[in-house]
Amino acid sequence: MSTLAHTMMTAARSADSGLAGPGDIDRYPYAETPGVDRVPAPAWEGHDQDLGRVGRRAAGSRGRGLHGQLVQQLGQMIVSGDLGADRPLVPEEIGQRFEVSRTVVRESLRVLEAKGLVSARPNVGTRVRPVSDWNLLDPDIIEWRAFGPQRDSQRRELTELRWTIEPLAARLAAGNGRDELQQRLADMVEIMGHALGQGDALTFARADAEFHSLLIQLAGNRMLEHLSGIVSAALQVSGGPLTGCDRHGEAALGHHGRIVDALAAGDGVAAENAMRQLLTVHPDVERVVPAPREH
Repeated sequence: MSTLAHTMMTAARSADSGLAGPGDIDRYPYAETPGVDRVPAPAWEGHDQDLGRVGRRAAGSRGRGLHGQLVQQLGQMIVSGDLGADRPLVPEEIGQRFEVSRTVVRESLRVLEAKGLVSARPNVGTRVRPVSDWNLLDPDIIEWRAFGPQRDSQRRELTELRWTIEPLAARLAAGNGRDELQQRLADMVEIMGHALGQGDALTFARADAEFHSLLIQLAGNRMLEHLSGIVSAALQVSGGPLTGCDRHGEAALGHHGRIVDALAAGDGVAAENAMRQLLTVHPDVERVVPAPREH
């Protein structure tokens, strides 16, 4: 096993045991993480029962303290529809309900405003914005939608978007000849192979996410590279092929290897076709796009 593979697998096992590790592949917003401080979830009554529901289903922390937890909770409330469009958000009330400072509330609302979820205007206050105003490419919003009532629509839309982005990236990458990035792609395939043999789903997922990020980087298109976060988010919320059955993991591994071989040969068409084959491996994809024809 290469040094890189050993390092990455060790880091993944450390993360799985609760220690800090690179990346956050195993981070899901509704997961309960023992030992992590959370925003208090008081019982809310009266006209604020919709807010109380989200308090009782406290979301997992991203390790950002009260500010991060409040952003997480309010964001999920908005995306799930618990707080509908044009609903007023009173900072003082939020601070009292979650027992956090005015500063925490103010900074949390600024983050949500940057994501397009709320708007703050003089003499109007802070209100929830309609879906048409949301930044639907924001990784947090992608996760909140993917683990809420809109999960089916979000995962279908992500798959359709990947079907557009990644085959193109694979074709462009074949003409760039950046040996160091191509070697890192090959390293990721090696890591995935070892992880599959060990049944290590976390390491497989980390290497898979890194592979796709590197591939888009290798394409040499800055606008595509800007969309790499969408692909990473899609991989996180869809669950990797290894989470289904080993057959899907083995098929995915083979297609990753064929992409690397095509890139090394400078064959853009083969790289594109291999990526299309890869995108059909996951069972969810079969309901969205047809399998590519053999050429």
